[in-house]
Amino acid sequence: MTDRDFFGSEAPNARNVAATVLVRVWEEAAYASLALDAELDRHPGLDRRDAALATELVYGVLRTAASLERSIGKHATGDRYRRKPFVRAHMLIAAYSIAFLERVPPFAAVSEAVSAIKSEAGTQVAGFANAVLRKVAGDVPARGTAPLAGSPAESAARMRLARAIADSPPAWLRKALAESLGSGDAAEAFLLADPIPAANLCLRSGRSREEWLVTLREAVPLAEVCAGSLSERCIIVRGAGDPERLPGAGRDWTVQEEGAQLIAMVVGAQPGDHVLDACAGRGGKTMLLAELVSPDGAVDAADRHPNKLARIVSPTVRDRFPIDWSVGSGGLERTYARVLVDAPCTGTGTLRRRPEIAERLGAADPERMAVVQLGIAARVASHLEPGGRMIYAVCSVLRAECEGVVDALAAYGLERCPFDTELGARLAEGGTSFRLLPHVHGTDGYFVASLRKV
Repeated sequence: MTDRDFFGSEAPNARNVAATVLVRVWEEAAYASLALDAELDRHPGLDRRDAALATELVYGVLRTAASLERSIGKHATGDRYRRKPFVRAHMLIAAYSIAFLERVPPFAAVSEAVSAIKSEAGTQVAGFANAVLRKVAGDVPARGTAPLAGSPAESAARMRLARAIADSPPAWLRKALAESLGSGDAAEAFLLADPIPAANLCLRSGRSREEWLVTLREAVPLAEVCAGSLSERCIIVRGAGDPERLPGAGRDWTVQEEGAQLIAMVVGAQPGDHVLDACAGRGGKTMLLAELVSPDGAVDAADRHPNKLARIVSPTVRDRFPIDWSVGSGGLERTYARVLVDAPCTGTGTLRRRPEIAERLGAADPERMAVVQLGIAARVASHLEPGGRMIYAVCSVLRAECEGVVDALAAYGLERCPFDTELGARLAEGGTSFRLLPHVHGTDGYFVASLRKV
């Protein structure tokens, strides 16, 4: 698709870039973060402010889509506009701008949406959009065109945005979050955690974080570069574009979310250990485990997708086993003192970065995934030595996939036990499991439990 195909005669701007990404999310089931990165890479000449606005529009629309569509639905006869993804994208972008972007005059948001829709869908649909969006604008309290930061007008917009974010996920998910996190207030804080499009870097063994902080700050002086708060290997970079273009990529550090780093670290792998990473995926945790057991240890990596295993390259990764644990052990005969089961899940812990997940999940999905997770962990448990340890982890925070699975593993000879690493013990506060939460720890959401083979 060329710029002219999608943007007509106009040069790419923030709203058209955001619309392109939203259409890909809805039509191709693309991850918003990856689709946004790809689209911004396609337009390197886009002004930094436009790139920032496109980012805000993509994440903002996805996090508040249900609320925005309710506001449109008050004035639209039917929802036929939703059948045209491009029209839907610009309708929601305009509604979001009208309701929550105090720096954007409502008439400008309406005008830009109508112009884009007219170019794509014709005069009649544009007229519909114009009439509906003007009424949406009329529902929003009158405001000035340039409120000061911290002013009552900006505060009112922020309050409206917070309410829309908290109310947009489906009712079943809001209820499940409240039940899993302990209260409605905790669930709301989880949903309101800022979606930070930041790169998390994991330094390779032996690299100095202080030195790399200096190196990266010099390489991208306009970006924000800071140390992670929990992982001693983590560096967080915001506003630097594609991290793979930064100095040291692939050699001195890899891109890995800070919470994911912590999961590998609390496995407790020591030099000389033989460890199984049972659900290795693309191998981020596998590579970190390989460094922890070097030089005399070994890591075996298993995953149901052989193409992912093929990407894992390390002399300390001994073998790669294509195994679908949901149906069997794939002929694996080895046993291990330590295993990591980073099980497939609903991904609800990543909602701040992947808000599109809320629209794709159904109420039955957590229980369905819990059955899969239990089957995987139970089969992996048969490859644990007596007294051996399993770290069970999911990037979900829902009880069904967390405590529900861990409790059920007692029937397969696994008992909860305290973490035997200082980091794990601290995060679990001496207990046998912990959650990482975006509004508490600044990471994505995870559940991590320590188990021992009886």
